[in-house]
Amino acid sequence: MTPSVEVTFLTDRGQPAERVAGELAGFIAAAQRSLDIAIYDLNLANGAAEQVRSAVKAAAARGVAVRLLYNVDFPNPIPVPPPSQADTAFINSLGVSTKPVSGVPDLMHHKYIVRDASTDVATVWTGSTNWTNDSWTREENVILKIPSAALAAEYARNFAELWDTGRVDGSGKYDLAGVPVDYQGSPVKAHVFFAPGRGRQMAHVIAQGIAHARRRIRVCSPVITAGVILGTLGDLAEVLGQWRVDPHATWKGPAFQAVSAAFPFASKVTTPYTPTSVHDFMHAKITVVDNTVFTGSYNLSHAGEDNAENLLQLDGAPLADRFVEFVDTVYARYAPAPAAQPK
Repeated sequence: MTPSVEVTFLTDRGQPAERVAGELAGFIAAAQRSLDIAIYDLNLANGAAEQVRSAVKAAAARGVAVRLLYNVDFPNPIPVPPPSQADTAFINSLGVSTKPVSGVPDLMHHKYIVRDASTDVATVWTGSTNWTNDSWTREENVILKIPSAALAAEYARNFAELWDTGRVDGSGKYDLAGVPVDYQGSPVKAHVFFAPGRGRQMAHVIAQGIAHARRRIRVCSPVITAGVILGTLGDLAEVLGQWRVDPHATWKGPAFQAVSAAFPFASKVTTPYTPTSVHDFMHAKITVVDNTVFTGSYNLSHAGEDNAENLLQLDGAPLADRFVEFVDTVYARYAPAPAAQPK
């Protein structure tokens, strides 16, 4: 049987951290030769931390070559997205090869693993999910596991650029052909874009999809500042706050208000960011246009085009249906209550 794409959706308070840690540990445990990990934020605690640490150390002990890239940046002013808080003590305790990538000025914002690259069983773990307890318990997020030697080779190429240079800029400057994968017996075509090399293209391919939609559009995004996809949804308070201090983007506030009034719109009211507050953002990055899914680490933001990001384009009706079901569930949870009818 052809291995299938696996999708996991996380919701606020919908699962314990140990369950997600177990899924990650299981993915790591299946490694036979190599694990290349690129993770923006890695800050785990308690049982979840021990599960992941044990899995990584066990993989290394049985001869798996493990490399880990993580983002390091500055706390002030607070960038968007909020700064990562990589736990260097935890990272050092793993006993594997690690490399920090400077988030100044652009972030290493990936959340992916390439398992057993250059083998027939190569598999990619990707999506929107950081490795933190809040990401796994208090945020909406997506995890994708895609068995595909061809797709893994593309992620491995991106990882090698970041590992060899230790820099965000200059990575991802290549075009990648679509590759066939499977979702529960249904064919899917997968195409991946990497920023910053193809950052502008990422925004435009989503906008083009929206412009040509015939049946359905669904969007989840924690940030929206890319002008070409302004017609999508986002965290209105956060985005308007960014635009108020940017004299070059004042047109976006009224435009976004007009769009949000014209289309069904919901926003999650979250805890204001501080380093020690709960991080309960709506963090999934999903756009569905007809039977095409766009997902990965890329927020619908102008700044994201210059970060190290990955965006998966997945063409297939059953998979798109699954993502639509999730987005509709999130929308129903955070949609405003209907106005009372006059008596």
